[in-house]
Amino acid sequence: MRAICTALTIAALAACSSTPTSEQPPAGVEDRPPSATQPGAQTQGVQRPPVAGVDLTAGKKAAPSPLTDPGSILSRRSIYYDLDKYDIRDEFKPLVEAHARYLRDNRSAKMLIQGNTDERGSREYNLALGQRRAEGLKKMLMLLGAQEAQVEAVSLGEEKPRAEGQNETAWAQNRRSDILYAGEY
Repeated sequence: MRAICTALTIAALAACSSTPTSEQPPAGVEDRPPSATQPGAQTQGVQRPPVAGVDLTAGKKAAPSPLTDPGSILSRRSIYYDLDKYDIRDEFKPLVEAHARYLRDNRSAKMLIQGNTDERGSREYNLALGQRRAEGLKKMLMLLGAQEAQVEAVSLGEEKPRAEGQNETAWAQNRRSDILYAGEY
């Protein structure tokens, strides 16, 4: 038994030994200098022309969207109404015309109009009045060149007040239609 254990130990040790590697390349490999993509390649003598730097943004800033530019009339998005009314006051007509022109010039643009009311009146009355406000604004936009498919009108009634309070100042801020463009709703 001792002889078998000794023989197995010698066999195991022999299997773990390694053979020395030769420095000769395998048969069939040519002697040639390394290519420029191989590690250790020499690229000192290679001349490359300098690339002319061109600043494509020199002197130009990205133009802000007219919808978000505070200097643009299009950044104004609310039309205010008198008590129990849905006709657009003269002071807001230039704003409506500007939004209609934007929709006319940008046929892929989509708009949502949200009609709002103050809290006075029943829920049903306020929903109906908010819808008349939104629809009246939509109709005016369409008369000025917007396409019907570009504009959606909904009523929020008294559900989305801009100002809290039970006074004329708060109520006046809540009687409005809000304009939102696709991506904002």
